[in-house]
Amino acid sequence: MTDAYPLPNASHDLTGQVALVTGATSGLGWRFAQVLAAAGAVVVPTGRRVERLEALRDLIAEQGGQAHPVPLDMTDADQIRAAVDAAEGAAGRVSILVNNAGIPDAQRAHKMSVELVDQVLSTNLRGPYLLAIEVARRLIEARQPGRIVNISSMVAYDYGGGAAALYSVTKAAIARMTEVLAVEWSRYHINVNGIAPGAFASEMMDGMLERVGDFTPALPRKRLGDPAQLDSTLLYLCAPSSDAVTGTVIKVDDGQQSR
Repeated sequence: MTDAYPLPNASHDLTGQVALVTGATSGLGWRFAQVLAAAGAVVVPTGRRVERLEALRDLIAEQGGQAHPVPLDMTDADQIRAAVDAAEGAAGRVSILVNNAGIPDAQRAHKMSVELVDQVLSTNLRGPYLLAIEVARRLIEARQPGRIVNISSMVAYDYGGGAAALYSVTKAAIARMTEVLAVEWSRYHINVNGIAPGAFASEMMDGMLERVGDFTPALPRKRLGDPAQLDSTLLYLCAPSSDAVTGTVIKVDDGQQSR
């Protein structure tokens, strides 16, 4: 049976794939879009800042890749459906989804307004759930396999305070969402996995450092993670070589939670 696979079975070639990446206007999503394009996928980066999407499209083109940006507010269910329509119209059926978009709450739980609670839940959980369903439904109808990678966080497993209680709750829910959707869609050959990063350099992390100060000296390796250190994990979960992996959340935290 192993004769059907190359030796080693570790290709990251995504030629022919269409990858939709949410939250691509900054941070990890900005990097993820470039990585998938460099591996051969046609990328559909999404986000609310149109000028940043256009800059990312131009950057990917300079790198020899293809990108078709689509503006998207993850709190709007109608926009989610329309964004998948636009992605299909520009690039073809979406076969890879990276659910990366998310916002912090940056307030103590008892001080959060209802409006902020709704915004965090809609952006971090409701939107990714609806988008995963929209992408999967179309793949199922077309009888095509796919890959969904949900970005959770290590605060889903270990929350030490710091005014991000609801963010932690939503990221724990994303991890569980990954597990249950993997069960539902395994029969359709749609693999659903996740990545739980620790503290990585990003626009969101910059805001946290401004609020709480530099905590990197307290980390075991005294550094933030570099987004490039997530490349191999992302590519593994999106590539054909991870065909048997579904329902898994991979923790990538540079040993930060081991102290």
